[in-house]
Amino acid sequence: MTKYADDIRPRSPFHVLISCLLSLRTKDAATAMASERLFAVADDPQTLARTPVEKIENLIYPVGFYRNKARTVVEISQALVEKYGGEVPPDIDELLTFRGVGRKTANLVVTEGFGLPGICVDTHVHRICNIWGYVHTKTPEETEYALRDKLARRYWVSFNKLLVTFGQNLCKPVSPVCSTCPIYGMCPGIGVKKWR
Repeated sequence: MTKYADDIRPRSPFHVLISCLLSLRTKDAATAMASERLFAVADDPQTLARTPVEKIENLIYPVGFYRNKARTVVEISQALVEKYGGEVPPDIDELLTFRGVGRKTANLVVTEGFGLPGICVDTHVHRICNIWGYVHTKTPEETEYALRDKLARRYWVSFNKLLVTFGQNLCKPVSPVCSTCPIYGMCPGIGVKKWR
């Protein structure tokens, strides 16, 4: 039996993988609606692998780059069927072999889909960790590795969720709202040139 990270209940790894691919450069609401439409028609890799790309394009529109994403989800579904028996592998390195899957997506599939520990590092997590001086990195990938070394494993899953919300609402990329930030007095504000 798998011990779930932070007692989260995993969702279908396939749904997490495909929804995450659809979400790139797309608002959450559009991703949710597109995923719902797509999974109502093709709920597993076997069905999605046989679904015409044009039909998928129509189902996932208006997500950003919907034509490219439609081809990618079909290609990944076919690879899952042919190489993995229709199952998503629970391994970050294996997931990275799929076209369009980067470290953030792979970590998200492992944490949300399998309940295993992982650290999802997006631009918010990368930026905020550097503003705080908790890490001194140039890329999200470097930040992920630095956090794996520094951050207690029990915080890995929740860290991304907390910092994404924090980054969207207070520590914004342009002009963070430092005047109402609860950690303003402790934050060194490294690299912050303009704030409110």
